[in-house]
Amino acid sequence: MQDKVREKRIINMALQLLEKQIKVRPYSFTSSTQTRDYLRLQLERLEKEVFMVLYLDNQHRLISSDITAIGTISEASVYPREIVKESLTFNAAAVILAHNHPSGVAEPSQADRALTDKLKEILSLVEIKLLDHFVVGHGELVSFAERGWL
Repeated sequence: MQDKVREKRIINMALQLLEKQIKVRPYSFTSSTQTRDYLRLQLERLEKEVFMVLYLDNQHRLISSDITAIGTISEASVYPREIVKESLTFNAAAVILAHNHPSGVAEPSQADRALTDKLKEILSLVEIKLLDHFVVGHGELVSFAERGWL
C-alpha cells in the first residue's frame, strides 16, 4: 500500500514537471517516443476509460490537450462533433487521439477502429490532419499509424 502511495506521488511530480516544461517552451510531438511518454504519464494510471485529444499547430507543437470523454471501466462515449468543434476553436492543424484501456490490454477494438476512421474522415473535411490514435494499456501503447491503419 505504501508503495502505491509513493508511486502516485512520483507520477504526480513527473506530470507537474512535464506541465512546467510545456509552459516554458512549446512541446512538439515530432517523434513517437515523445508522444508515448506524454500519453503514458497522462493516461496509464487512470481507473476509468478516458478519451484525450492533443490539438497541434502546423509544426506539431501542442496547443492544448483535452479529455473529451470520461467513461466507465470499459468504455467512454466520444462525440466527433465536439472534437471537430474544439479543433476549430484551437485553430489546430493536426490532432492526435488517445484513450486508455483500464483493463491494461492496449489492443484496439473494432469500435476503436471505426471511431478513428470516422474522425479521420470528418476532420479531413475541415483540413485537420489526424496524425495518430494511441491506445494506452499497462506498460504498452498501440499506435494506429504504426500499424498502418491511418
